[in-house]
Amino acid sequence: MTTKQIDLVKSTWAIVETLDMIAVGSLFYNRLFEIDPQTKPMFSVSVEEQARKAMSMLNYIIRRLDKLQDIANEVRKLGQAHAKYGVEPEHYITGGIALLWTLEKGLGENWNDEVKEAWLECYTTLCNAMMEATYPQAKAA
Repeated sequence: MTTKQIDLVKSTWAIVETLDMIAVGSLFYNRLFEIDPQTKPMFSVSVEEQARKAMSMLNYIIRRLDKLQDIANEVRKLGQAHAKYGVEPEHYITGGIALLWTLEKGLGENWNDEVKEAWLECYTTLCNAMMEATYPQAKAA
């Protein structure tokens, strides 16, 4: 990721943070389940609880985007945890689609091609690290 992309992700995340994070997370999960229904059984907690956990983790990671090497082990462990719940490499694709859709809805007029590209690069970078730790034989996203 470029410095400009990191800045774009952080600045747009600051806008998302002003929203109800449970609502944002619920929007994401509801969209994910709509486009990839086979993911729904992977979650044993309510959408609201999962949203809380996911938004907290995303917040933690985004605040440290410019120091990814400092959290690399945590990102790898996150990938391994996802695998334990049955997440396969193809689920990262539908997760990305749901995330970008959710961000577009949440950011409204602040969403544009440059922001989309920055978030796509961020998501791809993180997912590749997670998948490499869990599925070393899988091709990068």
